[in-house]
Amino acid sequence: MLYSKEDVIHLTAATKSVLSENIENADPIYLQTLKDLIVFHEYRYYVLDEPLISDHEYDIIYKKLQAIEAKHPSWITSDSPTQRVSSDLAGDFPSVPHLRPMLSLENSYDDADLLDFDKQVRKLVGLSPDDDIVYVAEPKFDGGTIVLMYENDRLVRAATRGNGSEGEEITHNAKAMKAIPVKAAFSQSDVSRIELRGEAIIRKSKFYEINKAREEAGLTLFANPRNAATGALRVKDSSEIKARAIEAFIYQVSVAQDAHDREVDIADGRHSKTLEKLGSLGFKVPREVTKICHGIEEVMGFCREWSERRDSYDYEIDGIVIKVDRLDWQEICGTTSHHPRWAVAYKFKAKQATSKLLQVEYQVGKTGAITPVAKIQPVPLAGVTVSSISLHNEDFIQSKDIRIGDTVLVERAGDVIPYIVKSMEELRTGEEQVITFPTHCPSCESLLQRPEGEAAWRCINVTCPAQTIQRIIHHVSKDGMDIDGFGKSFVEKFAELGWLNDISDVYQLDYDAISKLEGFGSKSAENLRKAVDKAKGNPISKLLQSLSIHHLGKRASKLIAEKVDYILDLQYWPAEKYTEIHEIGPVLAQNMIRYFSIPENIALIERLESAGVNMRQTEKDRPSESAADGVLAGKTILFTGTLQQMGRNEAQKLAESAGAKNISAVSSNLNILVVGENAGSKLKKAQALGTVEVWTEEEFLVKVVKE
Repeated sequence: MLYSKEDVIHLTAATKSVLSENIENADPIYLQTLKDLIVFHEYRYYVLDEPLISDHEYDIIYKKLQAIEAKHPSWITSDSPTQRVSSDLAGDFPSVPHLRPMLSLENSYDDADLLDFDKQVRKLVGLSPDDDIVYVAEPKFDGGTIVLMYENDRLVRAATRGNGSEGEEITHNAKAMKAIPVKAAFSQSDVSRIELRGEAIIRKSKFYEINKAREEAGLTLFANPRNAATGALRVKDSSEIKARAIEAFIYQVSVAQDAHDREVDIADGRHSKTLEKLGSLGFKVPREVTKICHGIEEVMGFCREWSERRDSYDYEIDGIVIKVDRLDWQEICGTTSHHPRWAVAYKFKAKQATSKLLQVEYQVGKTGAITPVAKIQPVPLAGVTVSSISLHNEDFIQSKDIRIGDTVLVERAGDVIPYIVKSMEELRTGEEQVITFPTHCPSCESLLQRPEGEAAWRCINVTCPAQTIQRIIHHVSKDGMDIDGFGKSFVEKFAELGWLNDISDVYQLDYDAISKLEGFGSKSAENLRKAVDKAKGNPISKLLQSLSIHHLGKRASKLIAEKVDYILDLQYWPAEKYTEIHEIGPVLAQNMIRYFSIPENIALIERLESAGVNMRQTEKDRPSESAADGVLAGKTILFTGTLQQMGRNEAQKLAESAGAKNISAVSSNLNILVVGENAGSKLKKAQALGTVEVWTEEEFLVKVVKE
């Protein structure tokens, strides 16, 4: 099956149109359009491993086809995608038959869908609403399906999913996966021949390494870990399996037969026991994200839990598969031509989607860094609508060859920060425009500079209006002087009125005038005045951190504040004075010297002092003797998981008071990892290092409180 570039562009445009249309007045022509689109996108996804739309967008189109066919049964044809399973046959390897045909899974998206599934199972099995049903909830891995066949305890064949009835033989690649035993003792259960189903998958951490290497080599990036894993399955050189560290989880026994071809039950008639049995035989089974659930309510809670925890798991999962545990009930439920009635897939909210890059705007940060921001056609993603995405810097744009007018693949990392994975080069029409980075500041027109060793272009004009606003916003924020109630909207409103021209104006506001503004009043103005007055007495470490000096963060501000009595004395410090302080490097030292050598900055600090802002070292700035002699003095510490007896911030402060330094990631520099409930990948990394002490929350408290 081949599609020309014109076909690809036409079908992609038709996809976008279909996604936004309702199906109230659907006709047979529209139905055929849906079929053509599904066939096209299945080919891109399963055969080429180059999807042009997200899984969620595909599901929308498929559901529309199902809805129309349900309303007009006479329109259903044998070649409809709803009447078969998807195919990943590419023709590069010989095809081999599966012992039992593979079906797709029906998808569900919310509690209502799960309740409907439970109701259907009860009806099929003949149970009342009060009867107990045990389900097994397990991860829906986002990888490539594999089918393994063992005869007389030895792996004799492996295949891809294919069209459900047959798949491409990949035995040589399966044998290269260390997670797949080449020999397993099935004969102990009188099994002569057995067919297993599983998922070839790659760890997310390994995926990022691979894409980084491909980017450096100028190769096309993989869209996601599934793309990287399934691509390796079809490579004839099995060394690629090892290079990408492909693993395999086994999640199902489809056929188990004795020497006389009679069906054999290897695990007491339950799917959960089957997984346990496979694990005992040396197969990798999904233990961590699997739960035996007594009733659909417990299933729904498990699905909600993992929809929030999915990013803490080291493998990409896009949902939870729910299966009836009893195998005899599975037989009673049976199947349709498309899916088993005893299982359903609960799909998480989409993390990826495609959109169109409309234009690029340039924002000026508090330190003068120019950040390009992509404006895209709004697209729903992981529960929010995304319309703006940071493009980071000029190098990022060039490395990904992103152009205005491109169709782009968008993802939300950790369901928080959206970013562009790649542009779809094959969809370009020739009208796309190369992005030209500006040479002058979009706010003040000053010539931009790119410091050696940095990726960002910067405006070095200290009076740049855009920088000034951003510096004021930072100054009043929690990471700055922490002025309670003084948010970004207030800064922008007061600046628009001409009341804020630099950070010193924060301390000279006219509160009578503020009280007369719409939405304020005398009480709000008085509360703001009290918060500003309170901030005047902050320790100088807070003031230093609030000045928007490049690379000067919370930790470095504290270290410098410990060594200086009066902030304006810093204008006389040489670089050596800074670098004598442990953890202060030459780059920050030069940034400090540069800041305190600019007359406008000195004048600003003098205005702050005249307004009553503290400029001298306080008791809070001085190093704590108890911390220096504390039980954790000189140690680095990290907290992970959910703590039960205190919040994360409280625990970090307690650790600091005992002399420890809080760090944010597991590395060879970490001494202690404190684990709460549901500790994830950080615990595994720490254990792998072998040099990190792992404490429970109780052990931590005993050390810092009782010792």
